[in-house]
Amino acid sequence: MAIRLSTGMRNGSLDGQSFKTLMNGGKLAIFSGGQPANADAAETGSKLVEVDVAFGTSGTGALPVQSSWAGTIGTAGIAGWFRLYGTDGSAGSSTTEVRMDGNCGVSGADLNFTNTTLRAGATLTVDEFTLIEPAS
Repeated sequence: MAIRLSTGMRNGSLDGQSFKTLMNGGKLAIFSGGQPANADAAETGSKLVEVDVAFGTSGTGALPVQSSWAGTIGTAGIAGWFRLYGTDGSAGSSTTEVRMDGNCGVSGADLNFTNTTLRAGATLTVDEFTLIEPAS
């Protein structure tokens, strides 16, 4: 797995803000190709789709989606990685933006899809994006 947190995300967490506070109401963008070296770096590949995100209520150490996240795929391609932006998140390189990156796949990835081939004009629905805080 390849979860990477931006400096802004880590600083926000160290300053006492929760993941939900930092990310709720933000955006999830799916890109083609491989993810950048870190979440402070500019995006790589083509942006295939962007969706609004909202998180539900945490329980048993997990933070689930509030309801399905959905968006129309703007550019066809193979989903390679994602970037989750905080409410004020913007593209480009930054050490202050709140972001989290991860890889996409069909199994064993940070964000799994039934099929990573995304077709322009189709709707992408993310029913499950559960962040788990380990007990130890």
